[in-house]
Amino acid sequence: MAKSPEEEHSQKSFGWAARDSSGTLSPFHFSRRENGDEDVTIKILYCGVCHSDLHFLKNEWGVTRYPIVPGTKKKREPDMFSVFSFFSLFFRSKNSFQKRHEIVGTVIKLGKNVSKFKMGDRVGVGVLVGSCRTCENCQQDLENYCPDMMFTYNSISEDGTMTYGGYSDTVVIDQWFVLRFPDNLPLDAGAPLLCAGITVYSPMKYYGMTEPGKHLGVAGLGGLGHVAVKLGRHLGLSLL
Repeated sequence: MAKSPEEEHSQKSFGWAARDSSGTLSPFHFSRRENGDEDVTIKILYCGVCHSDLHFLKNEWGVTRYPIVPGTKKKREPDMFSVFSFFSLFFRSKNSFQKRHEIVGTVIKLGKNVSKFKMGDRVGVGVLVGSCRTCENCQQDLENYCPDMMFTYNSISEDGTMTYGGYSDTVVIDQWFVLRFPDNLPLDAGAPLLCAGITVYSPMKYYGMTEPGKHLGVAGLGGLGHVAVKLGRHLGLSLL
């Protein structure tokens, strides 16, 4: 007989889950795996909401597995100096281009082989929490193209249990997929940078659109577009 989500693992957790395509969230008791040697347990303090979360809640893409724990809203806008301090760390990271989504908090438990973080560190987690790490894409630091990539929620983990996202109190993640937050970036304001922020900054950086005087075209002013406009303005670009 299959175990309930609360009985699958040793670390008890609490979150908010949708149980059907109504998308209505309700209290949900479940469990996280015990730390492996490479794992970091994070106390979640904030989690931005992405429109993809809403699609998954209502199964609008036809792939949702219920119950689903997606990603709480940001509290304020970050100042742009803090934003670029964050992105400078992003692009020093070996796997900078595939960190997506919006979970932020502090480290409360470490696996014995974790070397990148210490207790109390301010960290973030994107939409990926696993990949094969051996395929051509992974070897090029493009885990988001790995055929075995594992999403923060709505994926089946290596042990056969479901992954649950940031609408919860804790999360356990391999250190490879955890990102350090700089001290000058407020966690609540910085959470959306893990999705909308890096989604627009990554192509800007890749195509050299970070130099004053260049022209940047932004189609639409939604969650991504307004961030692109703010980034472009503070980089001194001419906006179209």
